[in-house]
Amino acid sequence: MRKIELCLFLLAFASLAIGQPVGMNMPVQRSFKDRLYFGGNMGLQFGSQTVIGINPIIGYRVTDKFSAGVGVKYQYYRLKDPYYTYETNTYGGSIFGRYDILNGIFAYSEYEMLNLEVYDQRLMALRRRDITSWFVGGGYSQPLGSRSSVFLMILYNLTESSYTPYSNPLFRMGFGIGI
Repeated sequence: MRKIELCLFLLAFASLAIGQPVGMNMPVQRSFKDRLYFGGNMGLQFGSQTVIGINPIIGYRVTDKFSAGVGVKYQYYRLKDPYYTYETNTYGGSIFGRYDILNGIFAYSEYEMLNLEVYDQRLMALRRRDITSWFVGGGYSQPLGSRSSVFLMILYNLTESSYTPYSNPLFRMGFGIGI
């Protein structure tokens, strides 16, 4: 099943890239370095539930409208109450594609694989498992200067399962530098 999901994502990703020939809307003077951008998001929550998450990304602007990239994800989670303490680490990565439609509005697709602890009913115990998610959606990006921005996205997980750590829809906020 995972291979089918990855093939579908790569097919959708390639169709976006093929539809935007390199250089079509790209100024000739932009170097490789000028086409790169960095960003991501992070989250902090403290209390009886502690969550510390970081998700850096690096993207490459193929044309003025289409970009693609990769991301790394890590999350520390701790639940503590008077009777029970649970701690875990979740980690993984993703590939994404983004198409700028109009004045900060963009379409977005991302394929993610996370390694996390899930409860296995057959074994009646926790075990680590790779969970894949394919997100589609869109968002809005607000410039903060000449080459930085903040964004807000609404995504839908097409491959939601009982082990998926997200519920639909997923709201994501982050920043970009070099965009």
